[in-house]
Amino acid sequence: MNYCKIIWFCLLSFCCTSLSAQTTINFEENLIAKYLGKQLYTFSDTSGRKSFNEIRALESSFELSKGDVIDFGVSNNNNWVKFDVYNNSDNDKIILNLGYPPIDEVEFYVIRHDNVYSYRVDKKTEIENRHYNHQFFLFDILIKKGETATCYLKLKSNKQLIAPITFNTQKTLIQETTNTDVFSGLYLGTMVVMILYNLFIYFSGKDKQYLLYVNYIFWVALAQACLLGYVQRFLFDSNIWLNENLLTLAGAMSGVGTILFVKDFLNTKNLAPRLNKILNFILIGDLLAILLLFFGFALVSYQIVNLIAALGAITIFITACVVYKNQHKPAFYFLIAWSIFLFSVLVFVLKDFGVFSYNFFTIHSVQIGSAVEAILLSFALADKMNILKKEKDQSRLAALRIAKENSRIVKEQNVVLEIKVKKRTEELEQKNEVLNHTLDNLQQTQLQLVESEKMASLGQLTAGIAHEINNPINFVTGNIGPLRRDVSILFEAIDMLDNNNKIGITDEEKNQIFEDFKEDQDYDYLKIEIQSLLKGIHEGASRTAEIVKSLRIFSRLDEDDLKLADINEGLESTLVIVNNMLGPIKVIKKIWSTPYY
Repeated sequence: MNYCKIIWFCLLSFCCTSLSAQTTINFEENLIAKYLGKQLYTFSDTSGRKSFNEIRALESSFELSKGDVIDFGVSNNNNWVKFDVYNNSDNDKIILNLGYPPIDEVEFYVIRHDNVYSYRVDKKTEIENRHYNHQFFLFDILIKKGETATCYLKLKSNKQLIAPITFNTQKTLIQETTNTDVFSGLYLGTMVVMILYNLFIYFSGKDKQYLLYVNYIFWVALAQACLLGYVQRFLFDSNIWLNENLLTLAGAMSGVGTILFVKDFLNTKNLAPRLNKILNFILIGDLLAILLLFFGFALVSYQIVNLIAALGAITIFITACVVYKNQHKPAFYFLIAWSIFLFSVLVFVLKDFGVFSYNFFTIHSVQIGSAVEAILLSFALADKMNILKKEKDQSRLAALRIAKENSRIVKEQNVVLEIKVKKRTEELEQKNEVLNHTLDNLQQTQLQLVESEKMASLGQLTAGIAHEINNPINFVTGNIGPLRRDVSILFEAIDMLDNNNKIGITDEEKNQIFEDFKEDQDYDYLKIEIQSLLKGIHEGASRTAEIVKSLRIFSRLDEDDLKLADINEGLESTLVIVNNMLGPIKVIKKIWSTPYY
């Protein structure tokens, strides 16, 4: 009976020991830097409003995690992690390392001797204000050897939330963080070198593909730097919005950069037009995610980015296969680079499902894959440039051969053309001589015609002028006879008076004789007639003088030099000369009276 009690007591003790081993983390040297996911309990507060005391009361709701690293997915829940730790080492301080910087909010509670110690770190907490100046969430658990403490972690993030939790001593923590920083430095340094190198090539050759490639790897490197926590640690520690949303923004922009680079590098518009449309749709999805992010829908934006990234990765791989099948040589390097990157992403994802264990390689597989991809894509660009250079060289050689052949043909044609031109020139010269002879004859004939026309015109003009002069001359000649008669009468009267003076008659007799003579000769009419005749002669002479003056003005024979002239005077003279030619035409003169200067 006593043996039975002893056996039952041993079994009970074994069971309790076994239960205690499953629920309490026994901290000792072999546990350092190992992921503790399978020894942790988790609970998700979907309401997001439960306090720490309410969570403690829900201890039965916690479930044991199944993986080495806890993955809460993407949600707005308050996610809790619970574990008991028993210090079985000589260290009085255990350092909890939550090595996932993208978490937005972390609260750590330690219950020891019924006392609760709490720590809170979020994106508003600057790195220098944390317990440790590092991007990882590091907390001290101060328990002595042989003591037990109960710990709670409250985690919240608007992105995918994973909790890689390890225990460290100060020495191993320095070693682990140093290894992380060294690896991250090598990775980011490689990406920076690729950026600077290809940026230099772009400025040298102005090939936009290098600029698209630089844009793509810049955003990829920035997204990985956000995941590793270096952006908050070194760049935007005090900018809350960037600390919370830059990872999503960089992820979306890396998607945009990837699509733009793939479309241009693989020439999808011509070689894969249908897949090119799908790539455009993916591009629009990334832009929509960026827009939602700026409007405050961070969680929705992050989910869209992840969905678009998965769809884009598969589409790009298929596109590369199709383009390579179409004999596009640059797609070979791209296909290898993208396959390596997809494999690294697959390894990173499968580790969360337990297919691969959590280790340094699987945790950093995406960084390794993206770095190798960046290097291979740089090789792909160089290879494409070499192919283009060879094609250009070949096209230049072909163009040179064509140019030489064209030159030979041109020379032969020039010889033939020279012969034809010479023959044609001789024919043209003969025809030109004939034409010149004909032209001389025509010119002589033209001169004769012009002279004849001039003479005819001169004859008409002379006839007109003669007619114009004849009219006033007729006035003069017509009035000369009557005027001579009238003057003879006056001379006769004078002779009569002179004879009477010689006879010696009286004055009365003289007056009577003179009066009788005046009456006989109609003296009053005689005076009027003489005045009229003189007036007619004067008008005829004036008219003749005016015609002569107009003719002189019209011809300008007495002036060789250019000088100012009165156009009104020229018009008047012309009208006088052509008056005979006008016939029934009536000319109305409106002469500008303002004098010229």
